[in-house]
Amino acid sequence: MKVTIIYDNTAFRGDLKSNWGFAALVEAHSRRILFDTGTRGALLLSNIRSLGIDPQEIDDIFISHAHFDHTGGLPAFLKQNREVTVWSPPSFRGAKRASKVIQVPQPRTLYDGIHSTGELQSIEQSLCVETQLGIIIVAGCSHPDMAAILSAASQFGKVYGIIGGLHGTRPESLEGLQLICATHCTRHKKAIQRLYPDAYVEGGAGRILEIGAAVTAE
Repeated sequence: MKVTIIYDNTAFRGDLKSNWGFAALVEAHSRRILFDTGTRGALLLSNIRSLGIDPQEIDDIFISHAHFDHTGGLPAFLKQNREVTVWSPPSFRGAKRASKVIQVPQPRTLYDGIHSTGELQSIEQSLCVETQLGIIIVAGCSHPDMAAILSAASQFGKVYGIIGGLHGTRPESLEGLQLICATHCTRHKKAIQRLYPDAYVEGGAGRILEIGAAVTAE
C-alpha cells in the first residue's frame, strides 16, 4: 500500500501548495484511488502534476463526506477523467458528472482487500485497506467518534493505523494504533505526537507512506 498526500493544510514538500482541505492517492491491491479532492480544483490538479500523477490512471474516487474542503476539487478532476467510479456517502449528491457513482450507506467491500466503513453517524465514511501489518484506515475528518470508526474498520481485520484528518479526536482513543499520520483538521496534533511518538508521522502535501512488511515515510 502506498499513500501520497496530495492536498493538506501544510506542505511536506516545498514545491507543493498547501490549503485547507484534504486529498490523497491510495495505491493498493492493483487500484489507484483518489481519496477526497480538497477545496480548490486548480490547486488539486497543480499538486497532482507536481507529484507526477496522471489523472487518467486513477481508477476510483472515494469521497469521505460532503464538506466542501473534501469535495471542492471534484468537478475539476472529472474534467480530466470522467471514467472513474465514485464511491460516495449517501449524504453527498455532487458527483453527478461522474460516469459511475455508487453510494455506500453500510460497511462493504469495494474490491478484494479494500473496504468502506459505510457512512457512519449520517456524515462520513472511511476507507479501510488490508496490508501485511493489518488494516490501515484513511479518514477525511473523523467526524464520527473514533470508537465508531475503529469498530466499523475492525470487522475487516485488526486495525494497525490511521492516516488523515482526526478533527477533535481525543488522543487517548487512538491507544494501541501503531501508525498515526494526523493531517488536515486535527486539533490535538501535539498531544497525539507526545502520547504516541513511535507511531506518529507528520502529514502535509507531498508526504508519501509505503506500508508493506514495515512502514516507510518520505
